[in-house]
Amino acid sequence: MFAWIFIGLISGWLAGKIVNGNGYGVMADIALGLVGGIVGGMIFAILGVQAHNFVGAILMSTAGATTLVIATRIIRDEI
Repeated sequence: MFAWIFIGLISGWLAGKIVNGNGYGVMADIALGLVGGIVGGMIFAILGVQAHNFVGAILMSTAGATTLVIATRIIRDEI
């Protein structure tokens, strides 16, 4: 459980930096990273790729969290 929160924190923070922002705050970054892990897992499963270690899990979560950040910014800007 602690590892998931740690991975979520790192991937949420990285996603905020990749999309050129300051993030959404610690709790939102963790939530974004955790949900990003699910989204990233689905994306990578479609591509036939699996994460087998800590670095792979962070990369997968970061890809999913970055996708979520971009989607939320698109939705927020259009509303």
